[in-house]
Amino acid sequence: MTQHLHSKRLPRPVPRPGTGKVLAAVIGLVAALSLGAIGQARAANTVQAPVSADRFSDRAHGFASLAGGTTGGAGGKVVTVTDQASLMKYAAAEEPYIIRVLGSIAVEPFGSDVVVGSDKTIIGVGGSGEIVHGELHLNPGTHNVIIRNLTIRDSYVEGDWDGKTQDFDAIQLDTVDHVWIDHNRLTHMGDGLIDLRKDSQYITVSYNQFSNHNKAFGIGWTTNVKTQVTIDHNWFTGTKQRNPSADNCAYAHLYNNYLSNQVADGDPVWTYGNWSRGHTKMVIENSYYDGIQHPYQADATAELVQRGSILKDTTGRTDEWGAAFDPREFYDYRLDPAAAVPALVKRFSGPQRRIGITLHVPGEYPTVQAAVDAVPDGNAVPVTIAVAPGTYRAKVYIPATKPNVVLEGTGRDRSDTVIVYDTPAAYGGSTGSATVRIAANDVTARNLTFSNDFDEAAVELNGEQALAMKTTGDRIVFEDTAFLGNQDTLMTDSPKLDATSRGYIHDSYIEGDVDFVYGRATTVIERSVIRLLSRGSTTNNGYMTAASTWTGNPYGFLITRSKVVSDAPEQSFHLGRPWHPGGEPAAVAQVLIRDTELPAAVKSSPWTDMSGFSWKDARFAEYRNFGPGAAVTADRPQMSDADAWTHTVADYLSGDDNWAPYARR
Repeated sequence: MTQHLHSKRLPRPVPRPGTGKVLAAVIGLVAALSLGAIGQARAANTVQAPVSADRFSDRAHGFASLAGGTTGGAGGKVVTVTDQASLMKYAAAEEPYIIRVLGSIAVEPFGSDVVVGSDKTIIGVGGSGEIVHGELHLNPGTHNVIIRNLTIRDSYVEGDWDGKTQDFDAIQLDTVDHVWIDHNRLTHMGDGLIDLRKDSQYITVSYNQFSNHNKAFGIGWTTNVKTQVTIDHNWFTGTKQRNPSADNCAYAHLYNNYLSNQVADGDPVWTYGNWSRGHTKMVIENSYYDGIQHPYQADATAELVQRGSILKDTTGRTDEWGAAFDPREFYDYRLDPAAAVPALVKRFSGPQRRIGITLHVPGEYPTVQAAVDAVPDGNAVPVTIAVAPGTYRAKVYIPATKPNVVLEGTGRDRSDTVIVYDTPAAYGGSTGSATVRIAANDVTARNLTFSNDFDEAAVELNGEQALAMKTTGDRIVFEDTAFLGNQDTLMTDSPKLDATSRGYIHDSYIEGDVDFVYGRATTVIERSVIRLLSRGSTTNNGYMTAASTWTGNPYGFLITRSKVVSDAPEQSFHLGRPWHPGGEPAAVAQVLIRDTELPAAVKSSPWTDMSGFSWKDARFAEYRNFGPGAAVTADRPQMSDADAWTHTVADYLSGDDNWAPYARR
C-alpha cells in the first residue's frame, strides 16, 4: 500500500460489542442429591468444593505433579497414528513425542505389548482412539508418561476369568516414575486393567472407567514401601476385585471414586472394593460405594483412614485404623461431595470428545511459534494451541502445510493475551511486516489480541505500513479478537488474484487509519467494533478499507451489524478506496457496509479514488446504515432491497462447500 500522512497513536480503550465471555456453568448435582437420603451415609467433616463443569485440565495433579511433575511428550513433535506400526515406532522412540491415536488400532499378535518409552504423551483424539487386543507396557526406568483419552479393550482369553494363562494387561508399569493415566476406558482384558508394579512412584490415575473385568487395578508386588499414588474420580463398574488393591504403598490417596454393579459371584473373600495391604498407608475420601461387598478393608499391618464416603446397600468389611497421612501436606486438590460422585463420574470419566491435543504456551512450548512448529504437516484433526495470558513479543507464521489449528488465549479477556511485534514494511515489505501470518486453511483464533506497535510518528521511513495480521488461507475465523495498528492493520488475502479465500471475523475489534482493513479475500466482519484513529488532520485522517477483490468474485468485504467509532474530526475519514495492486485492472474492489452505525468522522462522500483508479468503477455500497455519519448523499451508493437479499453473511461465506462458521456459535 502507498504511504500517507504521519500519525501518533493515542491511548484508547478497546470497546467490546457484546457482554464478554460467558462464565462456565456450575452443574446442579449437589442440590439434586441429599446426603441424608442415601443409605448408610457418613458425612464428611471437611468443606466441600463446588462441582464445576471444567474437568479437562491438561496438567497432571496429585502425586504425578510432584518432584518435577509429569509433562509427557511436552516440547516434542506431535504425530497422529492410525496403525500399529506407527504407534509402536513413536511410542518406543528415544525422543519426546505427543502421539495422537486416531480411530481403532488392532494389535497383532493378540495380546502383544506396545512398549512406551520415557517422555511420551499417548492421547486419543476426540474419544475415537482405541487400542484393541494389545497392552501399553512401560519397562523399568521409564519416566514422564501421560496416557489419556483412550479405550484399551478386549484381550480377554475365553475361559480364563482369573487371568492365569496370559499376562495381557491393559497398562502394565514396572519400576516407573511420573505417570499420569487419565480419562481412559479399560475393559475386558486378559489379566489386569492396570498393573502398577515394583516400586513405581509418583503416579496419578484419574477419571478412568474400569469395567467388565475380574482383577481391575493392582498395585505393589514388592516388599519395599515406595509407591505414591493418587486415584480419583474413577468408575469401577462390573468388576470383581482390586478396585484397587494397594500392596506396600508408601501413600495411596483415593478420593471421589465410584464403585457400582460389582460382580456378584458369591465369593466371600475375593470380591471386594478397596484393600490396603502390607504396610500401605491409605486415605479414602468422599467416595461412593453402591451394592459393594467389603467396600474398604485393611491388613493388620496396614493403615486406612476413611472420611466422608457414602455406603449404599453394602455388606462386609469397612476397616479403619491407623493415622495414615494427610494428603494436603503433599498437594492441593478439589474434593467433591460424595453425594455428587455417581452423576459426576458417569458424566466425566472415560474418553471425552473434547479432549484431544492441546499444546500449551509457555507450559509445554516456550513460544507460540514453537507450538505451531510441533503441529504435524497435513494435520487433519484440529489441534489447539492454548496461549497463557501475557505479552508475546514475537512473530508467528502458520504455514499452508499446517491446517486445522486453533489459536486460543486462555485469559479471561482478549486483552490478557497479546501477540505483538513492531516491524514496518521498510524492513521486509508489507508481508514481512506482519506480526502474525496465516497461510494455512481452517485456522481459528479466539480470545487474543494481535498488534503491530511500530510507531510511525517516531521515525521517517519509506514504507511505514505495519500489519498486525495477514491471512491467505481459506476458512479463517477470528472470534473475540482485537487487531491493533495504524496503516494496513489487517490484511485478508488469497494465494493469487483469482483464488478465493474466506474469512469470518465476529465479536472483535479492529483499529487503524490508512487502508487498515484490506486485501482480496472474501471477508465478513460481523458484530464488531472498528475504530478510525485520528492522525491529527481536520480534512483527511485516512481510509477504513482498501479492497482488491478479483473481478470474477462477487463478494469482497461485508461489514454488518457492527459499530464504527472515532474521535477524529467530523468529515475527515473515508470508508474506503479501490486498491489495484501493481496496477492490476482485474482487481475491482467490492465492499458492502450494512446495518452498521457510522460516526460523524465519516465523510459525506466516503469513497475516494486511488492510484488513478476511480472509486466509481469499484463495487462500493451501503445498506441501512445509521448514526451521524450515515446520511445518504449523491456520492453514497445504496444497495437495493433485492440485492441485499443476495449479500448476506451466508452468501459471502458459503462457497462450494457450504461453509457456515456463523452457525456454530
